Amino acid sequence: MAYTRRNFLGHSLLASGSLLVPKFLKAFESPLALPNKLNEKVLVVVQLSGGNDGLNTIVPYRNDEYYKLRPGIGLKKEKLIAINDAFAFNIALAPLQKLYDDGLLTIINGVGYPNPDLSHFRSMDIWQSGSGNENFYNTGWLGRYLDASCTTGCSSHMGVEADGYLSLAMKGNKVNGIATPDPEKLLRSLRDPYLADVVNAHPATSDADNNVEYLYKVMRETYSSAEYLAEKTKTYSSKQLYPDTAFSKKLNTVANLINGSADTKVYYVSTSGFDTHVNQVMTQEKALSLVTNGLAAFVDDIKASGRLKEEVVMVFSEFGRRVSQNASGGTDHGTANNVWVISGALKKKGFYNSLPELNALNEGNFKYSIDFRSVYATLLNNWLSADDRVILQNQFSYLDFV
Repeated sequence: MAYTRRNFLGHSLLASGSLLVPKFLKAFESPLALPNKLNEKVLVVVQLSGGNDGLNTIVPYRNDEYYKLRPGIGLKKEKLIAINDAFAFNIALAPLQKLYDDGLLTIINGVGYPNPDLSHFRSMDIWQSGSGNENFYNTGWLGRYLDASCTTGCSSHMGVEADGYLSLAMKGNKVNGIATPDPEKLLRSLRDPYLADVVNAHPATSDADNNVEYLYKVMRETYSSAEYLAEKTKTYSSKQLYPDTAFSKKLNTVANLINGSADTKVYYVSTSGFDTHVNQVMTQEKALSLVTNGLAAFVDDIKASGRLKEEVVMVFSEFGRRVSQNASGGTDHGTANNVWVISGALKKKGFYNSLPELNALNEGNFKYSIDFRSVYATLLNNWLSADDRVILQNQFSYLDFV
């Protein structure tokens, strides 16, 4: 097989993490851009892995059909936070109630896609790539955004995933994001004396087509990017207290970079625990509480720095759950779900639309009313000023939440 620079790197020790480098794949290949400043818009994507049950998250508590379909796991009215005459929040969303009351939260219901896939892996691929069920992409929707934004030069850390590995969402054809839950720890690993000696002993050349030179170039740029990100996390002194969870620590890292004016346009954060086939009520409440407490701290942190109108947070899960409960006190894989959007720049606040009809199901599942790629198209076009048609490789209608 003839080796390209990309598959050479993919088979190298650097990419695998064996050379004391985490699995962030690679840094960007272009020169650094100017630092991010106030009034420059940033997108934070939060992934709830496992398929969060949207119907027990945003509850139609006055609908008798809901309790008929969920006699054992339907949430009792006295255990809900009534928001209006139709909807109530799961008690675990209590930290988000103030965001709702202050007009910083909108809930988009019935989000899905045609011919939905109920496999975790395939459905997550679809959401992360921005494809349909009929297409298979090896790049992500945010990775293609990075590609489109870096045609004439970009920051080597324009996309950051607060994790130890890079998801499909952040992989492009030319550009990948960087994955690190802790920039300072990443920098320390890159400062290993052996690694530094190897890199410094190899003189930089302009032979961009040489695979060995390409590997050294990636190593040098990765070190530079890690140093930059680590420095930016120290620029702003936050007084915000975060819950002591891995998810909140990731959000704290993102907030430090945003408040430190890092030249990063998109961030990606994920957490798991939402595959609730058994004993759902307590399991979901615990998982949702972990997320909402972290998000509330994050929003307070961003708000304190005066940047809330420059940030959009989108929270999604790869699918919802079936409307009827199963025999194990849980729910099985379903289809359409709700998406949360948090920002100080919302055009439509509260509930963007109504839930899908409980009495008009498709084989026990909700019928979707909004294609998830319309959410993406809106964020790309209206928020990031990008060409969504090129990035999503199709035309999707825009929504008016931002």
